[in-house]
Amino acid sequence: MTDPVVGLTGTLTSPIRGAGMLGEVLVAIRGGTELYIARAAEPISAGAAVLVIAVHPGRVVDVVPWIPLTPEAAGET
Repeated sequence: MTDPVVGLTGTLTSPIRGAGMLGEVLVAIRGGTELYIARAAEPISAGAAVLVIAVHPGRVVDVVPWIPLTPEAAGET
């Protein structure tokens, strides 16, 4: 069974400074928000939107940068 946080987006509250380093991500889940320890293959700055792609024991999640697809982002007005 897949963890319900996989596939959700969140916001980094502390940066991931490089591969193998940890940050923190705030994810909206179960009607509230929860903090997870985040790791990524590349540096990602605090405040960036990310997508959770995997979950590990100890509330550790793997994330990738996420660019929300909105009309503004797609070039429409």
